[in-house]
Amino acid sequence: MTDAESAYRAIRRDGILQVSRPDTEWLSTGWNGGRCTADCVYNVSVPDKWERTDLGAYVDERLERAGFEPTAADATGPALLTGVDIDDARGARCGPVTAYATAGVSNPAALPMEPGADTDSDETVDDTVETELEPGRGTVNIIVGTTRALAPGALANLIAVVAEAKATTLLAETGFPGTTTDAIVVGHDPSGPPADFSGSGTEVGAATRACVRDALRDALCVHYTDNDVTCPESVSDAVYGVSTDTRAEVFSPPAADEAIEPES
Repeated sequence: MTDAESAYRAIRRDGILQVSRPDTEWLSTGWNGGRCTADCVYNVSVPDKWERTDLGAYVDERLERAGFEPTAADATGPALLTGVDIDDARGARCGPVTAYATAGVSNPAALPMEPGADTDSDETVDDTVETELEPGRGTVNIIVGTTRALAPGALANLIAVVAEAKATTLLAETGFPGTTTDAIVVGHDPSGPPADFSGSGTEVGAATRACVRDALRDALCVHYTDNDVTCPESVSDAVYGVSTDTRAEVFSPPAADEAIEPES
């Protein structure tokens, strides 16, 4: 069986994208994240002015309504939430990797390299930190699966590879490195050919970067070409958004002979 034949398959139904491969181990940064083993993961589109906070119950209801079984989110694997229409999802495949993306940037998160110098946002990090998904937002959700069996550290590192590719693509296409609610799910096949590493110079890492870039670019294109929405040009131009305009304190870690011993 080739990688293409055994890749992560997806279907769209009733505002939900289901990505499936039997006995996959997933690692999610989403609302109910962490590691789990399941046959499927989901990307669920929420309606405008959505205000539900019981996310587990909401996902269960949506999966049941769409005819996906079983209906319990913790039994079916990770679920992501997005304000983007699932019809705008796009996938890409390269070698042992498949990626799916949905993308909307109504809530951009800017990171100016000279904070406070010439910002178009009146807000600071102190009053814009978000801890919950808020209604009416876009987001960038990416699901990546590989047919390789990744070492535990390689699976975790794949999150970083996806995030780097996402930020690079978004900067090139929108001028923002991300949004306030982005989420990533990565998966691997524990029974596949082993791979100890997943960095950018590896087969899995390189394929992941290509898949994320191409799926995300097409997802952005269809969302902002085929719909009556426009991509914001700045944080102040966006419906929602934040700019991290504060500066952190930079310091040099002390040498061993300079370190202060903690009091007993």
